[in-house]
Amino acid sequence: MEKLVISGGKALSGEVSVSGAKNAAVAIIPATILADSPCTLENVPCIKDVAVMFEIMTRMGAVIKQTGENTFYVDATGVNTTDVVFEEAGRMRASYYILGALLAKKGKACVRMPGGCFFGDRPMDQHIKGFSILGADCRFDDPKDCVSVFAEKGLKGGYIYMDVVSVGATINVMIAAVTAEGTTVIENAAREPHIVDVANFLNMMGANIKGAGTEVIKIKGVKELKGVNYSIIPDQIEAGTYIAAIAATHGKALVKNVIPKHLDSIIVKINEMGVKTSVGDNGDSIFVDAGGELKCCKVKTMPHPGFPTDMQPQFVALMAMATGTSHMRETVWECRFQYIEQLIKTGMDVKISGNKRDLLIIEGGKKLHGTDMQATDLRAGAAMIITALCADGVSTISNINYIERGYDRIVDKLKAMGADIDKKDF
Repeated sequence: MEKLVISGGKALSGEVSVSGAKNAAVAIIPATILADSPCTLENVPCIKDVAVMFEIMTRMGAVIKQTGENTFYVDATGVNTTDVVFEEAGRMRASYYILGALLAKKGKACVRMPGGCFFGDRPMDQHIKGFSILGADCRFDDPKDCVSVFAEKGLKGGYIYMDVVSVGATINVMIAAVTAEGTTVIENAAREPHIVDVANFLNMMGANIKGAGTEVIKIKGVKELKGVNYSIIPDQIEAGTYIAAIAATHGKALVKNVIPKHLDSIIVKINEMGVKTSVGDNGDSIFVDAGGELKCCKVKTMPHPGFPTDMQPQFVALMAMATGTSHMRETVWECRFQYIEQLIKTGMDVKISGNKRDLLIIEGGKKLHGTDMQATDLRAGAAMIITALCADGVSTISNINYIERGYDRIVDKLKAMGADIDKKDF
């Protein structure tokens, strides 16, 4: 079993470069199924979720070749199956994007129920609602543990109101609708940066999508899409994680390859806690200076452009290093506090409160000590790393497969900033 071994107490310094966005990459890769010719994808993060998606695509008949450190040639013109019920498809949440892509390209699909991190009910009802309005028949096949969609007469545009703001459903319906006859309107759409990135990729291929990044997306169907060269945007959550880690260790470092606008909600709270930040001259980096005292604050997670739920655990780790009482309220997902008992093992003073058990109260400034922790999900694992970097002594973190699902070479990047961290077999 591999574990991370971390000796805490060192301030991070130097610089770190952010990789491509995980949540954009795992949607863009299956969207290449729509293209009538090969695509070249740049700034692809080298993470397990991407590797699994490439495994799935290869088993479907696509040709994948790595042509550079983060560049991949993807030829999906040879995809020869609509039944994606093999084990790999059940290992990640984003496998559901294959449904939208195959439905648009082949008129049908059967995909194994997606997996991924568990932190509460994550239904596919909005995906199914959108596909149904476009003219597809949808059903759940319990024996195969899969979702099946059919559109024998082809897809037709329609008006789709999302009952809840759903990133996955917004992207999936958008992918399915790009070749549907007529116009599709998605209202109450999610607005995250990776939704805009997927839309930009599809538009470069020849789609006609307007409004991505707003609450209303309009899609005029086109007959064909071509292969393109495309560079994936930087990962806002990876950037936010390193910013939080630098701040928590009272470090000073440059975070490169970022889009500062995507980090507005994170930077506002970082500044509120007394951390100084400045955007580089080229507009693609942020310098973080956390040499002073960290102050407590209150944060509530919200859909974009609010504070991202995927930064909640990392910020809890940061709040534990601040003076005073901080509050973290989670409004997006239930059951996202499973990791707290692991942080408490370090001596962190954090309690779950609120009528819906959706509030964390963190008494900051306590001395933390190294301990053994187990990652419970991707972002929780990142929070444990930050906590271990701040604790006295040695910590170990197991279940690191969660962390490697979404962080490209995190050990190497942290070591380059002076962290005492290694991956070891036990």
